[in-house]
Amino acid sequence: MRFENDTIAAISTPVGQGGIGIVRISGPQAIAIADRIFRPKKAGSPSTARSGSLLYGHSINPADNAVMDEVLVSVMRAPRSYTKEDVVEINCHGGMISVKRTLEAVLTQGARLADPGEFTKRAFLNGRINLTQAEAVSDIIVAKTEESMRLALEQLRGGLSEKLGDIREKLIETGALAEAYIDFPEDDIETDSWLRIRSRLEGIKKEIDDLSGTFQEARFFRDGLSAAIVGRPNVGKSSLLNLLLKKERAIVTPLPGTTRDLIEDYLNINGLPIRIMDTAGIRNSDEIVEKEGIRRSLNAIDTADYVMALVDGSEPLGEEDLQLIELIRGKNAVLLINKSDLPSRISLAALRESGKELLPVSALTGKGIEELKSHIFQSNLRNWNEEREGVVVTNIRHKTALDMTSASLERAIGLLSENQPLEFFSIELREALDSLGEITGIVTADDILDKIFSTFCIGK
Repeated sequence: MRFENDTIAAISTPVGQGGIGIVRISGPQAIAIADRIFRPKKAGSPSTARSGSLLYGHSINPADNAVMDEVLVSVMRAPRSYTKEDVVEINCHGGMISVKRTLEAVLTQGARLADPGEFTKRAFLNGRINLTQAEAVSDIIVAKTEESMRLALEQLRGGLSEKLGDIREKLIETGALAEAYIDFPEDDIETDSWLRIRSRLEGIKKEIDDLSGTFQEARFFRDGLSAAIVGRPNVGKSSLLNLLLKKERAIVTPLPGTTRDLIEDYLNINGLPIRIMDTAGIRNSDEIVEKEGIRRSLNAIDTADYVMALVDGSEPLGEEDLQLIELIRGKNAVLLINKSDLPSRISLAALRESGKELLPVSALTGKGIEELKSHIFQSNLRNWNEEREGVVVTNIRHKTALDMTSASLERAIGLLSENQPLEFFSIELREALDSLGEITGIVTADDILDKIFSTFCIGK
């Protein structure tokens, strides 16, 4: 059973060789445990050190007092620490053995191994950060580009929670006005008052809808834009992937069907992280392994945010090319005419019938690659600009809660328009406030917290 007043510990740096490895301890016994496994080089100990002190000495095994490593110990006393609890960080030499032995010694002295994200969860539960800021910590860790990092830092600084706080205050003020009429039913509600309440709610709903509307594009910076390169065998898909990534990521041979499985990597275009996928060539095949690869290619077309359909411009369109064009109808896709460095034998008229934009490229010479990158960015981020101002929503949980808030306000506005009893209106307003509160953690449930923090790494 887990208790919030347990002392927890975990390795907070990646496992493996490195310059430093950190074992983090948090909780009421953190400093006492550090006393028992640390031998200072000079006078002093964690229990006598001031908050923010850094002590030099050795970690020792309490079982036999044997020296385990030469370490630096950081002491951060509550409430001036990451978790607002007593926190000790033992800085060991980087390496699997040193940090593992140190953690084991800490656990023998009464700490338990932290759950994923438990340090940040405690920071939230102890009031140091709100829930959106806690989620931003995870976003910072997994940020793949500078723009992803900027958006996560903006959320960590409280940009989103501040915006939501302003909206919440407006809702509370509007609700208070309605509650006053409920408490004093003998007072008639003037028409101007009705119109004023409705107008304010419509303005608040627009703010919420505008904020929710930023998700479709902003989410790409958090999760990455998934882009699939598809086409029949031997049209240059793997060569295009290698050219975009500027490294030999996929095997390229003259033999059709070389790629049998999805190959994924990340590409950065103007700060937008692209999860780019090279797929198996799409054709009719009875070979078991190739059929599975083709099935995954077809699935990539269905699930990708953006599709690059590749055809060979040096050959006439074949039946497999025509099938591919049909597969990408209704998708966010571009038709790439590869091998544009060779004489063209392809029917442009047939390609134009697809309704997709045509881009000539050459995976051999690099022709058209910069135009392709620009198309990827512009076709997926039509409303984005590099100097964008204002708060955006990058988390599906936040968007879902905003949409629920908007739906409650829509019903509340409808009740006002129909002159329904104010008690019903007040219920919808409270529902809206609860949905809004779920985003920052003002209103939340244990299962929501468990789901959020389970995605964190252990040690954070």
